[in-house]
Amino acid sequence: MDISFSNGRSGSGPATWGQQAIWDVVNRLTPADRPRYNITTASPVDPGVPVQTTLDALRDLLHLHDSLHTRLHPDESGTGLRQTVDPDGLLTVHTRHCDDDPAELATAGSALHRRLAADPFDSATDWPLRVGLVIADGLVRHITLVLSHTAVDGSGMGRVIQDLTELALGATPESVRAERSPQQPLEEAEFQRSERGRRRDANARAHVLRKLRLGPPRLFPPTTAESAPFPNALLDSPALLRAVDLVATAHRASSSSVLLAAACTMTAELSGSPDVVIQVIVSNRFLPGLTDAVSVIASDGMFHLPNAVGDFGETVRRTQAAAIAAYRHAYYERRLLDGEIDRLTAEGVPLADRSCIFNDTRDLLPATLATAPVPSSEPLDRARERTTLTWPTEFDPRPGLSYALDALQTGDALQLAMTADPAVLPRPAMARFLLGIENLVVGEAEALAGAAEAVAVPAG
Repeated sequence: MDISFSNGRSGSGPATWGQQAIWDVVNRLTPADRPRYNITTASPVDPGVPVQTTLDALRDLLHLHDSLHTRLHPDESGTGLRQTVDPDGLLTVHTRHCDDDPAELATAGSALHRRLAADPFDSATDWPLRVGLVIADGLVRHITLVLSHTAVDGSGMGRVIQDLTELALGATPESVRAERSPQQPLEEAEFQRSERGRRRDANARAHVLRKLRLGPPRLFPPTTAESAPFPNALLDSPALLRAVDLVATAHRASSSSVLLAAACTMTAELSGSPDVVIQVIVSNRFLPGLTDAVSVIASDGMFHLPNAVGDFGETVRRTQAAAIAAYRHAYYERRLLDGEIDRLTAEGVPLADRSCIFNDTRDLLPATLATAPVPSSEPLDRARERTTLTWPTEFDPRPGLSYALDALQTGDALQLAMTADPAVLPRPAMARFLLGIENLVVGEAEALAGAAEAVAVPAG
């Protein structure tokens, strides 16, 4: 089934910093590895949407966001990248028909999602969007979206889902555009090459380089162990879901800062280094024009926290302040930064350890697809009895990585997924790291609750 797209915006110009950065990363991988950079989501559609309504909404979505009908290809020099926005073309929609049975719908949806997510994109010839629909009795009952990371990051996918939902409910591209005015990638590239954009890039790279000169050159002791598969641990904690918001509110911080503070504390404890540097994946948009854009930022915030030990509440507050600065300086041209890092390394300048990564993905999908947290009055100590720690898979070794920590969103629990070099953090240390984060955050929430009760109960 094809959607015929016509009369769309068109143009060609240099790629954005984000497009270029992700294209560089993906094209260094083998074709078999490239699909892991796809940005994907899938969801049941209940009670169902008519097929034609869904197809019309998808066509409107293409008119709303240029990045969804954009191709990327090397420029004339062969060293840079250009983007071409196509004004027309066909979008293939992959469909499966089945009976209106919940089990059959779920099975068909999962199988279609796996198939569409498993293939890489050819950015020079393909539009960066794949759609899969499971149809029963003329209604779409399950939808899969697979996008190339050169077109979106997590925030961009969240915006795609929200806009598609509104369009299916009757909104028009004009009404959505009037409400949010999303900046298009060609407009973003124009800003980046303006005098103001170049100043922002230079200031951001200078900030990152300052942090690299201040941080410890190594967090964990060097190892001579041979490369081995990297374990993946998954902590599923109902107590952490509630506790992180309680602590964030009490210390006037974001819940991401609470988790980042706990990760810093555990990194300091396990590495023996009181100063911690973590690369924070930034999906937030700190330019007004990019707030509602469907594009890819593809920059890391360089987060440095001196003395990441001591009172946890104080650590949370210092983390909040440092994180804001890191996020605001996470919009830069990566090729230029990488060149400066290479030059300083060749000159023998000590630079901070960049082997630890933190990525909070919890708020990237709107409530239409993400399961909303379930309010609960269950005591935190009782909720902790339902914490689980599992080891779902292993990954190929990743050179230069000590650990990567992801915060994930579920219905009644907060999940922490950790992948680590077993020579640096063996499985017992990974378990200690994840359970330590839970202990810090839940313990702080319980202490805050206890202090509030003590104030509320009059003496005598």
